[in-house]
Amino acid sequence: MPITVGEFEAARPQLLSFAYRMLGSSHDAQDAVQTAWLRTTTTRSDAEIENPAAWLRTVTASVCLDELRIRRRRNEAPLLAAAIPAEQLTADEALLRKEGISRALMVLLNQLTPPQRVAYVLHDLFSVPFDHIAAVLGGTVPAAKKHASRARQRIAGAQAVEHVDRGAHRIVEAFLAAAETGNTRAMIQMLAPDSVRDADAALLPRGARTHVVGSTAIATETRLFRDRIRAVCPITVDGRSMYLIAPGGHPLATLEIVTTGKEIIRIKLRSAERGHVYAAPVASTTSWTRNS
Repeated sequence: MPITVGEFEAARPQLLSFAYRMLGSSHDAQDAVQTAWLRTTTTRSDAEIENPAAWLRTVTASVCLDELRIRRRRNEAPLLAAAIPAEQLTADEALLRKEGISRALMVLLNQLTPPQRVAYVLHDLFSVPFDHIAAVLGGTVPAAKKHASRARQRIAGAQAVEHVDRGAHRIVEAFLAAAETGNTRAMIQMLAPDSVRDADAALLPRGARTHVVGSTAIATETRLFRDRIRAVCPITVDGRSMYLIAPGGHPLATLEIVTTGKEIIRIKLRSAERGHVYAAPVASTTSWTRNS
């Protein structure tokens, strides 16, 4: 008995959810899910489908794998936020927030091979059994397990053991929280009077100063960039712990905040680059199901 439209519509939200994690684009995820449905409706089979949701998941995963392999053959690098149309960024950010997806994870997934990404997303994020994943990948169960294991290793990265200054960490987190809400007074209290904000000109409005000195000036300016602050996540960049501004899970800029342990003395904002190597935050306890 063929899968009905009702069964497809019931499964669509989860299909879209894992397709987005696989492809990193809400538009591409929508296309993948629709393609999976078309394949399902045009495939003739007399066999009864006992679990329509699982069947649709397998077909959608196969569509995503095909797309990832095409990108790899074309040597297409993941787009940085600055190269993505505003409407797509808005759509990706909306889906990321609605699903409660970790924006850091979306950045890290882009560094995986197609089989690694499919195996990791299906097994580690959606608890799909490895025999089902092996069928999608066209390989064996041990091979599917190896792909997932290598994905975990690449996401974790080769992290050095760092000393974590808890006081400095609390100040930075409190500053970012205040920046999200535009609380200028709270930001000023955490900034040193002679603190410095240094930023790439490409990240600022035309004519804006790249170098700003003084707690009041920095706090007043930061208040204007609340949307960007809301897209910040902790991450390791080229082996260094810092923050990444990643709207919709697409890297835009690195954010490095230097403190004395009691107050912030410098904020450095740099454009994200293709050569950056990302890994999970050092000593991370982040749940990848959260929007962090």
